[in-house]
Parts: sequence; structure tokens; C-alpha cells
Amino acid sequence: MEKIGFIEIRITGSKGNLDLSPDHYDIREIIFILENAEKLLYPGDRKSRPTISYKIEEGSVRHILKTSIQHIIAFNAIIGQVNQVQNIDFLDLETARAFENIQNIATKHDYVFSIKTSLEHTNEVRVDKTTRYYRTEAIWADAEFYFYGKVTNAGGKDRANIHILTEELGTVRIETPIRFLEQYSENLLYKTFGIRATGKQHIETGEIDTSTLKFVELVTYQPKYDEQYLKALRDKAKTSWLGSLNPDAWLKEIRGGYEA
Repeated sequence: MEKIGFIEIRITGSKGNLDLSPDHYDIREIIFILENAEKLLYPGDRKSRPTISYKIEEGSVRHILKTSIQHIIAFNAIIGQVNQVQNIDFLDLETARAFENIQNIATKHDYVFSIKTSLEHTNEVRVDKTTRYYRTEAIWADAEFYFYGKVTNAGGKDRANIHILTEELGTVRIETPIRFLEQYSENLLYKTFGIRATGKQHIETGEIDTSTLKFVELVTYQPKYDEQYLKALRDKAKTSWLGSLNPDAWLKEIRGGYEA
């Protein structure tokens, strides 16, 4: 049987004249903790993650989340580093966002969060209105991207978006103007396209903040060999860098047996 450990997220504070306790803690606040705790523990693909069980206890409000001890050990190292350096720039994007969300609640409601694990000599990190667990904006730069893959969803009531299944990043959601989807006459679903988009990229790691992606244009994706396209490139090259070379013979030599 897999060994189990837990993380504890303890919240102290008050609501009006009442000290925080499970009896005075709204279900929406519980949902908030569950969503962000999952991101803290499993910032990557959460479809195949181990089970996380949950209970809420007195003192003031203690959220107990049990899961694989291997991930508890890893998370203990993370909160130890966060506590030591007092910033979250080194974290994976999803983990950093979870810390930012917790920081926002701590500041807004004057709550104090204490996050630790079940390990004997656990690390602990405290989040309150005096801490500043936010990503440094300077390390995220505006960038332009091309995503290629199959469109699996398109639309939305208020904030429309396109979901495209890519090989490298899995499913990527790109905010898309409703007017584009209204005017596009063909059915996008389950067809392969390229999408040009803008968004934020980490200047050191190259990580893409997929929550910032905005649609620029749809690109027809044609991975097959295109003779007309290559001919246009050859014609263009005849007057520049090819000089006295026979461009057709040279290109056939470079391509080898591609057409065979």
C-alpha cells in the first residue's frame, strides 16, 4: 500500500466579531483552498495524479489534505525554499499562482495562513498581509507564439476562446474575439490549424503563461510537401545568395530522396 502523508493549511483570523472556525467558514472558501492546494501539490498534469483526501478541523480552521508521501516530501522542500528566499519566482507557474491566490486572500481578509506538512521536521511558510508572495513582473515578457494542433473547442458566452490540442503543451486555451468566431464561416472543430497568439513568457526558463494567451490570427496548417511554395523560394533565391549555382539541381541534392 502506498504511504500517505498530508499538508496542513491553517488559517487564523476573524469574521466581524467571530473568530474563524469551521462553523463560520463558507463553502466557497473551502473550494478556494481545495483548488489551490491541488495546484501546490500537482502543478503539472493533474489527470494522472494520486488521490487527495480532505478534512477540515478546528483550530482556527485547519485544512488537512492527504496524498502520496513522495509528493509531501517534495512539497516540504518547496515551502522550505519559499520561506528561505521569501519569493516565488523560482516556482512552476501553477504553484506560483496558488501562492499568489493565497496571498491575495490573506491581504484582503487579514487572514494568516500557515502551511506545513506531516513530516517530523517539517518546513513551514507563513502568508499574511505583511508578506509579498507575488511573481516579479520583470521576468515575464510579452512574446508571440505559434501553436499547431487540432481544435477541440471554440466559443464561450462572455469570454470566447479556442482550445487547441498541441503535441508539446497538451490542450492550450487561447482567448479569442467573439467577432472572429461569428464571422468565420467554416467549422473549426477537430481540424488542424496553426494559431498565432501573444502572451507572457518567462525570460529565463522560456515557460509560457498560458493564462495570458490572446488570439492574433488563424494559420492554415499544411505540413505536406508544397512544390509551389518551394518553387517560389527558389525563384527568390536565384537573384540573391545562389549566384551562379543551378538552384534546381542544388535543391534536389540537398533534399536527397525526399520525393521518393
